[in-house]
Amino acid sequence: MRDTHSKINSLKSFTPPAHWLKIKTIDMHTGGEPLRVIVDGFPMLRGTTVLERRNDIKVHHDHLRKALMHEPRGHADMYGCLLLPPNDNEADFGILFLHNEGYSSMCGHAVIAITKLAVEMTWVAITTPVTKVVIDAPCGRISSYANIENGKVTSVYFHGVPSFVVALDQQIEVEGLGTVSYDLAYGGAFYAYVNSNNLNLPLIPQNYNAFIQKGMDIKRAVIAQSDLVQHPFESDLSFLYGTIFIGNPVSDGLDSRNICVFANGEVDRSPTGSGVAGRMAIHYKRKEITIGEKMKIESITGSVFEGGVVEEVKYGNFDAVIPEVRGTAFITGQHEFLIDPDDPFSEGFFLR
Repeated sequence: MRDTHSKINSLKSFTPPAHWLKIKTIDMHTGGEPLRVIVDGFPMLRGTTVLERRNDIKVHHDHLRKALMHEPRGHADMYGCLLLPPNDNEADFGILFLHNEGYSSMCGHAVIAITKLAVEMTWVAITTPVTKVVIDAPCGRISSYANIENGKVTSVYFHGVPSFVVALDQQIEVEGLGTVSYDLAYGGAFYAYVNSNNLNLPLIPQNYNAFIQKGMDIKRAVIAQSDLVQHPFESDLSFLYGTIFIGNPVSDGLDSRNICVFANGEVDRSPTGSGVAGRMAIHYKRKEITIGEKMKIESITGSVFEGGVVEEVKYGNFDAVIPEVRGTAFITGQHEFLIDPDDPFSEGFFLR
C-alpha cells in the first residue's frame, strides 16, 4: 500500500535551495485595498532619507517590486510597502509604497494598516487608549494614531502632510469625453478630481473597466495639457498620481463616494487616504467643511473613511490644511515568497 497520504500529512513545508531568494511578508487590507508588508529578505537600500532610499530601490531593486506586485505572486491591483529606518530619531520608522507602476509618495490606506500592524507586532511602545506612531513617508512626516480597546486596535486615524488646492474648476480636452472639468489638489500625492455626474458615469462596480479607461485618459490629458503639478519643495514629488471620480454615496448616512484610478490603471478598493486628504483641502477651500467637521466617504467596495481638517497651515506659497483620515485595517495572511533564479517569470509579468 502506498504511503503518499501519510507523507503529505507529515511533510507540509517546502525547503528551498539556499541560493533562492526568500522574502517574507505580512499581508493586510484596508477597506478591501491590499497591502503586502515586506518584513524580511529585501536588500538593504542605500541612502540616509526615505527619498534617497526610494531612488535607490528604483535604480537597483525594481525587479523585486515587480516580483512581489505583479503576477504570479501579485496582480494588477496589488499594493505593498517596505519598512525602513526613519529620517531621524523623531520618527518610529520610514516607509516606501510599492504598486504596479512604481513607487508612490503617499498612501493613506497603507498608513492605516501599518499603524495597526506596528501595534499588533509591538514594534512601538503601546499606550492605551491611543498609541501614536510617527512615520517618515516620501511626502514627509505623518503622525498616526491607533485607538485601542480591550487590547485590540479598533480603528486608526492619521494627520497627513500639508494638503493644498492647486487649482479649482480647470478644463481639459479628453478624447472621447470632450471638455472635462476638474480640481487639482495635493494630499501627499497629486490627483485630478472629477465630478462623475458630469460624465454620466455612476460610481458602481459595474463600471469598473470604464473607470480605468476614462481615469487614465483624464490623467494623461492633464499631464499633457497642464504644468500645474509642481510640488513646492521636492521635484521627486511633482507628478500626477491619479484621477479621482467623486459622486453621490450609494450607502445611507454617508456624504460622498470616491473611486480612485492611480498608477498604471489601478483601482483603489478603499476610499483612498491621500485622495481623501486632498479632498479635505478642496472642501475647506470651497467653505464646504470647517475645522473639526467630519465627512464620511465610501469606496467602490462600500468601505468608509472619515475625513476632516485639523488646522490651517502655510506650505510654501500655498494655504494648506492638515487633514485627518480615519479607517480600519485587517491582517489577511503571512507569506514567504520564493524566487527561483531559473524561473522565466521570476520578475513577474503584468497583464491588464
